[in-house]
Amino acid sequence: MIDLRTYIFIDSLQLQMASYLGTVSRGYLPVSGQACCIIEIAPGIEINTLTDIALKATNVKPGMQIVERAYGMLEVHSDSQGDVRMAGEAVLRTIEKTEEERLKPRILTSQLIKNVEDHHAQLINRSRYGMMLLKGDTLFVLEVEPAGYAYYAANEAEKTARINIVDVTGFGKFGRVYIAGDEAEVLECKNSVEKRLAEISGRVDY
Repeated sequence: MIDLRTYIFIDSLQLQMASYLGTVSRGYLPVSGQACCIIEIAPGIEINTLTDIALKATNVKPGMQIVERAYGMLEVHSDSQGDVRMAGEAVLRTIEKTEEERLKPRILTSQLIKNVEDHHAQLINRSRYGMMLLKGDTLFVLEVEPAGYAYYAANEAEKTARINIVDVTGFGKFGRVYIAGDEAEVLECKNSVEKRLAEISGRVDY
């Protein structure tokens, strides 16, 4: 029995988000404007079979495949939204699930840190893969379960406001997003991200 944890379609990768994925992906790198689908399942080893299904179903490219003992995650993308949707639907048919049977995202942490100190910024910058966090920025930290929704949250944040994506982790038990910028812009994106995540349907089974 395969448990569907995350299933989310992103219609258009934003500039920063696509570039960020390019720094962490080991597969075929996406570019801005492409559509993508993110699927997270348990147990993790089954993601190998589902990657095969998605790639044979239609013309998509795999950007990320994460195989852990507990969870597995797959990201596929294409210039064609139709191809991405078809690939996702092929996976759903294989595991005999519907989109509504995914887990609904649950926000565990949503915090703002205003006027970040310079040494705090340096600590975060040492392990980030995205933009720099600067002294005086406002920092938004989001923690979400399941982890795969972190990529969706970061992409929606970039759609909403002029912010910098500092770091995103979208696999494992929990997903985390670090976003920085001017206080007003960061607050706007925080409110928007919380609203978008709340709108995603799914089962509640934590």
